[in-house]
Amino acid sequence: MRITLLAVGKTNDPHFIAGIEEYARRIRHYLPFDIEIIPELRNTKSLTEEQQKEKEADLLLKTFCQGDYIILLDEHGREYRSMEFAAWMEKRMAAGPKRLVFTIGGPYGFSPRIYQRANEKVSLSKMTFSHQMIRLIFAEQIYRAMTIINHEPYHHE
Repeated sequence: MRITLLAVGKTNDPHFIAGIEEYARRIRHYLPFDIEIIPELRNTKSLTEEQQKEKEADLLLKTFCQGDYIILLDEHGREYRSMEFAAWMEKRMAAGPKRLVFTIGGPYGFSPRIYQRANEKVSLSKMTFSHQMIRLIFAEQIYRAMTIINHEPYHHE
């Protein structure tokens, strides 16, 4: 099974890039992990928020494959404590999808078509974070889940 973090827009901050790459390297010790970036839309000033979400949806839907289990990182999703998230990950991995695709939308969120395609929604916090920051926070949580599943001493509770 492979885990993919799919995000709209690239990360520019070198500190975030270094942290994301470090956690991606650590995660790959446990299972295949990759990050796919959907380029940000250009010339969006003439588009409404809904039009932007629909254009992003077209790009996201092209990257989803048959058999993917799609999880949206969404403010209205279910919140987990780290131990609960690790148990959820273990259960999802045992269910046998080819790929778990954790998806971060654009600045206005997801279109209804993406919500319809998704299997689940997960929220990392009730607070709002930048899209670049969420990538780092989420990569760390995947790594934390892997260490919990493997009974390694990274997480303290």
